[in-house]
Amino acid sequence: MNKYIASVPLEKAFRLINHGATTLVSSRYGGIDNVMAAAWVCGLDYDPPKLTFVLDSQNKTRQLVEKSGMFAVQIPTLSQLELTHWLGTHSLYDDPQKLEHSGVELFSIEGFDVPLVCDCAAWLVCKVIPEPHNEQAYDLFIGEIIGAWADTRIFRNGHWQFENADASWRSLHYIAGGHFYTIGDAFDAKSE
Repeated sequence: MNKYIASVPLEKAFRLINHGATTLVSSRYGGIDNVMAAAWVCGLDYDPPKLTFVLDSQNKTRQLVEKSGMFAVQIPTLSQLELTHWLGTHSLYDDPQKLEHSGVELFSIEGFDVPLVCDCAAWLVCKVIPEPHNEQAYDLFIGEIIGAWADTRIFRNGHWQFENADASWRSLHYIAGGHFYTIGDAFDAKSE
């Protein structure tokens, strides 16, 4: 494992996604891995930490998530712009070698049977909290965060450090049609 990856206390895990970044969602089942880009991921609760994400029924990742009951959410950076866009515009249904063709590098963390994308800023491993009505009617999944890690070069002491890092470390925020923004400058409110 990369020497810069550090565990994040689960009570602080929501901070890894609360800035609204585009994410990469990955899952594994029956020897098949997949990674897709997802913009609709949101923090839901603190204790235990939970998140929601929308996963269309036409995605192969959905089949893997439904069968395994597990998934990971990663925060890609500007340096991964092309990879993120590629993973979001290609389907494992159409290209069984999608991951090989994308050039994505995966790793694992002991005790968690889910593929993780190398070089992201953060990783959240989740188990599905079954909500069949929401999943079928709205494609909305709820995950309990059971493991969280971040790259210490960009996330330290429970906080993002975007303003102190190279711009290549900034998180991506998808708009439409292959157009992204990165997170901007930091400002602190003075009110008490």
